[in-house]
Parts: sequence; C-alpha cells; structure tokens
Amino acid sequence: MLQQVNGRSSGPDAHGREALREDLQEFLAQETPLQLLDDLTKVNPVTLETVLRCLQTRYMADIFYTNAGCTLVALNPFKPIPQLYSPELMREYHAAPQPQKLRPHIFTVGEQAYRNVKSMTEPVNQSVVVSGESGAGKTWTSRCLMKFYAVVATSPTSSESHKIAERIEQRILNSNPVMEAFGNACTLRNNNSSRFGKFIQLQLNRAQQITGAAVQTYLLEKTRVACQASSERNFHIFYQICKGASADERLQWHLPEGAAFSWLPNPERILEEDSFEVTREAMLHLGIDTPTQNNIFKVLAGLLHLGDIQFADSEDEAQPCQLKSDAKCSVRTPASLLWLPEDPLLETLRIRTIRAGRQQQVFRKPCSRAECDTRRDCLAKLVYARLFDWLVSVINSSICADVDSWTTFIGLLDVYGFESFPDNSLEQLCINYANEKLQQHFVAHYLRAQQEEYAVEGLEWSFVNYRDNQTCLDLIEGSPISICSLINEECRLNRPSSAAQLQTRIESALSGSPCLGHNKLSREPSFIVVHYAGAVCYHTAGLVEKNKDPVPPELTRLLQQSQDPLLKVLFPTDPEEESQAKPSGQSRTPVLTVVSKFKASLEQLLQVLHSTTPHYIRCIKPNSQGQAQTFLREEVLSQLEACGLVETIHISAAGFPIRISHRNFVERYELLRRLHPRTSPGPQSPSPNEGCSEWSAHAEKAPLHPLLQDILHTLPALTRAAATPSDPAEVTPAPVRCGRTKVFMTDSTLELLEHGRAWVLEQCARCIQAGWRRHRHRKQERQRRAAVLIQAAIRSWLTRRHIQRLHMAATVIKRAWQKWRIRMAFLASEELDGVEEKYFFQVPRSPSSFPLPQAQMRLLEAITRLWPLGLVLANAAVGVRGFQRKLVVWACLQLPTSSPSSYTIQAAQEQDGVTSIRALPQGSIKFHCRKSPLRHADICPEPSSYSVTGFNQILLERHRLGHV
Repeated sequence: MLQQVNGRSSGPDAHGREALREDLQEFLAQETPLQLLDDLTKVNPVTLETVLRCLQTRYMADIFYTNAGCTLVALNPFKPIPQLYSPELMREYHAAPQPQKLRPHIFTVGEQAYRNVKSMTEPVNQSVVVSGESGAGKTWTSRCLMKFYAVVATSPTSSESHKIAERIEQRILNSNPVMEAFGNACTLRNNNSSRFGKFIQLQLNRAQQITGAAVQTYLLEKTRVACQASSERNFHIFYQICKGASADERLQWHLPEGAAFSWLPNPERILEEDSFEVTREAMLHLGIDTPTQNNIFKVLAGLLHLGDIQFADSEDEAQPCQLKSDAKCSVRTPASLLWLPEDPLLETLRIRTIRAGRQQQVFRKPCSRAECDTRRDCLAKLVYARLFDWLVSVINSSICADVDSWTTFIGLLDVYGFESFPDNSLEQLCINYANEKLQQHFVAHYLRAQQEEYAVEGLEWSFVNYRDNQTCLDLIEGSPISICSLINEECRLNRPSSAAQLQTRIESALSGSPCLGHNKLSREPSFIVVHYAGAVCYHTAGLVEKNKDPVPPELTRLLQQSQDPLLKVLFPTDPEEESQAKPSGQSRTPVLTVVSKFKASLEQLLQVLHSTTPHYIRCIKPNSQGQAQTFLREEVLSQLEACGLVETIHISAAGFPIRISHRNFVERYELLRRLHPRTSPGPQSPSPNEGCSEWSAHAEKAPLHPLLQDILHTLPALTRAAATPSDPAEVTPAPVRCGRTKVFMTDSTLELLEHGRAWVLEQCARCIQAGWRRHRHRKQERQRRAAVLIQAAIRSWLTRRHIQRLHMAATVIKRAWQKWRIRMAFLASEELDGVEEKYFFQVPRSPSSFPLPQAQMRLLEAITRLWPLGLVLANAAVGVRGFQRKLVVWACLQLPTSSPSSYTIQAAQEQDGVTSIRALPQGSIKFHCRKSPLRHADICPEPSSYSVTGFNQILLERHRLGHV
C-alpha cells in the first residue's frame, strides 16, 4: 500500500518532493504513452500529479473520457464534436459484445446500466449520477444519455408500435429544450447553467423499451427572476421572447425592438440557447398549443414590465410610497398583460394587510420602499414558480406512461454543481448541501461500503484513508443543532432578523465543528463552511427572509382575481385554502421553510438512489474561460481533490469491485464443474495452489460448499487456457477472495469465469446441436427410404401398365400385318395360277426382239424358275432357321430339263393394260410411329444381300432382261 495517497509524503517535504519526482520520471519513462491509458487505475503510482498528467495528455489528444475504476471522468471539450455523439456511434456501443473494451465514453456507462436492466440483476432499477462543478458539462452529458436511450431502447416490430415509440422518444427529447429555456441561465462560469435540479426517470417495459418518462425538479432558483448578479443573465426564456418574437407579437406583448428592462441584463450577448423557434416547436410537440404558448409568453412579458415599476421613498410613513415619475406608466402595461385591475395591483404592492387578535381584525399599513420592492419581487417569483411547476406537470402528463405499462426505470440525475461566488446566500448553501449529500452517497456506496464489507467478510485488507464529509453534513443538517436548524428557528421567532445576530448564534452554537470557519477580513456578517470541494463564505444578510419565502396572502388573492386563462389555472380559487388562511391564533401551523422543503425532497431523492444501482460520471472543467485545448492544472487539481478521485482510483485498483453471494455464484457458474468434476482435487488434477496463491489461503479457512469448491478449482485451468502460448509469462493467478457469505473478485476474474461459462455453454450447445442433427438426419433418412419405396412402387405400376398397353397395341398391329400378308400371298398365287406358259414362246417377236446367246438363255431360264423363291422366303413361317430353310431354297433351285428354245420372253410394255395388280412403288417404304419404350424396338434390321425383292420387280424387268 502506498503511503502517498493525496500526493503528500509522511517524511520531510524535500524528501517527499524528491521521491515524487523520481516516481514521475519512472512513470514517464514507461513505454506505454499516457494517452493510451484509458483507465486511471493503470497509472503507477496513483497520485494527484500522475493522474493529472494523464488527464492532461489525453485531453490535448482530444480524448475526453477516461475510466477511474468505478467512475467515468468526463472532461469538457468546450467545442462541438458531432462525430463523438452520432447515432452510429451509439449503435456501435450498443451492439458491442463487451462495450467496456471500447474506448471510454458516456455511452459505455449508459449501455452498462441498460444491460443491467435486461439481465434483471438486483437491484434492477439503475441510476446515472452526473456530478461536477457548474460549467463542467453535466447538462450536455444528461442530454446525450437521453438521446442514447432514445436510440437503443426503442426497437418495436409493428408499424403502429413504432409510431408510438417515435412519438414517446420525440416528446422525451423535446422536454429538454423546454426545461432548459425556463430553468437554465447564463452565469459567470457557464452559459447554460441549470438553476434547478432534475431527476429524469426513463420508464421501460418488460421488453426493455422506453414507454415514457417522468421529471422531478428540485429547488428552482426563482430569485433570479428579480435579482441577477453582475455579468449574469436572467432565464433564457426572457431573452428568447425579446429576440425571437414577430412584429405582431411584439405589439401584443409590448416588447418594442431594442427595449431595455431592469430585469433583463446583458441582452447584447448572443448565445446558442437563445433559440425561440426551437422552444416553441418543442412545446408544440409536448401538447402545448399555440394559443397557450402565446398566453405563457404574454405573462412572461408582463413580469418583465412588472420589474420596471420603481418606488420612491415616502416622506410620511403613514402614506404609501409613490411611483417614480418615469414609472407611472409602467403599472398599466403589466396590469393589462396579466389581466389584473390597475388600482388593486398598485395598492397590493404598497399596502400590507395585517390580521391580529382573536377577532382577526384587519389593519392596513403602508410599506416602505424596500418592502414595496420586496412585494413586487415576490409577486414575480410566485408567478414564475407556479408557471414552472405547471410546465413540469404538463411535460409529465405528456411523456409519463401508465403505471401498468412499465416495470423498471433508469434514472438520470442532473443537479447543480458545486458553487462558490463572491456573494453566496441561501441558494448556494442549498446547492452545496445537495452536492455534499451526493458525495456522501458516493463515498458510502463505493469507498466506505467496500472497505467495511471486506472487514465483515473477514478479508485481509489494508484500509485506505479517504475523505469523509460526514462532519460537514453534521454541521449543515445535524441534530439537534446545525446551520439549517438555527436558520429555521430564526424564521419561527416573531422578531426582526439581524444578520449579525444570526452570525453570532451560528459561531457560538457550532464552534466545535472543524468545518466551520470565520472570515475576519469580511466587513459583512458571514460564516465559512469547509465543504469537500473547498471553503465557501456565506453572507447572513437576507438569509432568514429567503428561507421564510413569505408570500403575502393579499398577493395570492390578487392573482386569483385575474381574468387571464393561464393565471386562473395557476391560482385557482380554493375555499379550503381560504378557510386555512384564517386560522385561530392557537391552531396556526408552522410555516414550511425553503430549507425544510428542500431537505425533504433531497431525502426522497436519496431513497430512490439507494434503491437502484448507481453509476457515476464525474464532469471536470479544464478551465474557467470555456476555451478549447486549454488545460489549467490548478483548477483541475482542485476538482480532483474535491471529488476524492484519487481515493476512488486507489480503492478500485486494489479492491474487488465484483461481489456475488455464494448462492448466486453457484447458480451461475455451476456449469464450470464440467471442467473439474471431482469435489476434491485428485493426484492428477491441478491443485488450486498452483498459480492461485491469493485464493488458497482463504479457500481452506472459509466453510465453502462443495459445489463452490469445485467451481473455484477450475480457475487455474481457465487461467492457463486464457494465456497465449507465445507468452507464457502472462499466466497469473486469478485474483479472487472467498468471504463468509460472498465471493469477491476483480473484473478480469469475472471475465475469465464468463469466458469459461460461455465455452461450456458452447460445448453443451454443440452436443445438443449434434443430437438434434443426428435425430433429424435419421428422420430424413427414414423419410427418404419411404419415399423411394413409394416411388418405386408407383414407377413399377406405371411401367407395367405402359407395357400392357404396348403389348396390346403390338398384338393388334401384328394381327393386321399377318392378315395383310396372307391376303397378298393369296392374290399372288391366284395370279400365278392363271398364267399360261404356252403363250410365252408363241408370242410373235417384235422388231426389237433378237436372239440371245446360250449362256444368257440358261440364266434367263434360272431366273424364271427362281422367281417364286421370294414369295417362299417371304411367306416362310417365323422361326424357320438352318437346315429347313436350306431345303426350301434347294427345292426352289431345281432347274428345268427342257431346252431353252421352248421359252420366249415378252416385254411388259407389249402387254395391254396393267402388268400386275400387285405392282408396288419403287423405293423403300417407311412406317411412322411413336417411339416404343421397348429395347431395340426402333432399330430396323438390315436386309440380307441374298434376299429377293419380289415378284413384281421380276415382271417389270422381264423385257429388259430379254434384250440384254
């Protein structure tokens, strides 16, 4: 454990500075550049100087977000960087498997909170606390977080729900410009300083989609309406009206071009927030129509004119104060804009009504000039406060969802930062008090709770000295005596309050507090409170009056007489309120002061924060001038000291931010037992002592469940599996502690366990997938076989039917062919039987006839005897083969014995009529039919070389052969 926690050495100053310088030189000599250290816990040593130098280096490299353990440090860039907050970048952080491995960003915090809601980890509800000084960028950070959730938390499926989600998203985003216009102002430190605190509750349904939102406000600085510090401005909305109104609207609201108002200082400054059209459009989306908007702006214009009413001192105390000569016409204008009667308005401002005695007798007393100014300011503050609350209620009614439609929420807390001005009053006391409470919540949640829990769980821990602000809170709100109780007691006393007397009471009653000081150089009565962020001097003048926040009842009755529609809503006539305004002297209830109301609302807010999982964003202002690329070390150093950032980094680096109960740990990581199934380590199993010395000492002492022991035995194996083979030196023991009821670990150990769990789940998923694929393959194989059998049966049946039809058709054709062949054979035999051979030689020779040689005559006789061979072969029975066919041919080859001179040849041309009735056309004859499915059915056999062409050809060529 380092002895230099806050940059201070326990030894002499010279020795401490020299040691710090050596540490810095050693740090700067490292190879890792400072801008690459995205987490301040990696800085070594953890001191203010080293942390400051790392932040400065990253800031100059345009890297504005840095992790600090459990906190995100956000440096204000003081320049627009659109690509740093684009919707594409939002989706990238949302879709990343591990957003913490990306560059630090506010989207990382937002995504972590959103994933905690989706995982339903107790506590389910989340809250993001954005803290820092005024001008550090809290409002911008909250606005970007709202845009982030509007982008990632709206993913409906149907078109109707998509339109509803878009409308809700637009209304939530439009609530920002309206709230900033009416609640933010330009101060010395910030051009867009929030002058109120707000807690925005983003409501999510069971599908983690935004269904609505709710806004809760705290302590509006309504005194700014009537009183602005030097070089500061009023609320933005007044400047928007004067600069953005049209000519007709200026005429209606009595706002001439270039008009000056006493409550509108520094109108010449041009700011980005002076956009009147943006405010009007946002109000229109929130359901505030144009007539209502004009009514609101008319009332605000009336308040500006009300501030121009100036009173002069009265010479006679019995007479009311008179108006100044240049302010006589200024009463008529606010009276007409507010729809108030002119005379009652002036009378209410100058004359006070007093009720005294049991009979509640009414006395009228003229007010002094200071009292008249106070009543005028009170009237303006009352109207503006009611108008602001009404706007908040309208916004909530527009964006808030039904109770049954949402189950969880993510809260965004944007409160005023720590303030210290030359003149600090009740407003600064309440603002700094709220920051003290938030700092205590942070200390209790992350610093003190961690160390105390380590001690309760029995872990060996070297405690870190952190800065606890409980002493300062006891000074402000402690019991029985504190600053708040003394101020409230002064309000209850029926006597004039004295600033010097209040200072004396505070110093005498709280002199023993180390956080209370006295400014001896101040001429005005004051006291000093040493806050966690520094000492602040508060002036006691006007402190009691502001705490009372008195509202004379005649002012409320006057506003109830207004005929303005908006003022009728803001100040309704309530009979019960009138009856309570006239109580008896003994039944008067104590007045609720500003401090009491603010304390109650703050306690309610802290209860909400304690019921959620908080996430912290520390906004740091690099310089007070708002200049880009300017890093003032002194100012940043004071902010780092104030928020206790170094203590946070030190505890986060040395501690165990992840703690899980034994039951939840076993339920989530019981799957890892598959890697080490035995309860006790066997002779061949890896021992937990190997590479895990931090775990072994406490694993033996703690009475752990056997399941828990099995899970922890897998850590060495997981560590070795996660190490790269090229660098075995990276195998380090997994830092984990086993307490009495919880398991403590770091982020790296949690990542290791999650990696092992994911691997086991992957293996299980593969087994399930393999079994399912095997079952599906077998089922598909059975279906395929069944389909093949069915197809084969159908094909067989179709083939058999087709063959049967072909067989029937072939039978018909065969019968017809046989019938025709028999008929042709019969006709041929009839024709041959009728031929008389005797006329063959008796036919007279024609002139063309001539005698033939003896060899040719014998050939002619052979041909004449062989012509029946064609008919015999054609009419031969099917199946006659071999020897039988040869006998038939031999019978046909029997040559005649008579002389060839007894025969004569007659040409076919010499016969009268047709030579033969069976004369067929010359050439081949083709049959055209459909292709047969039978094999070789379409192949035509080649005719044999010795086949006879037929009887008809013999008859036709007889004459030609006779002349050869």
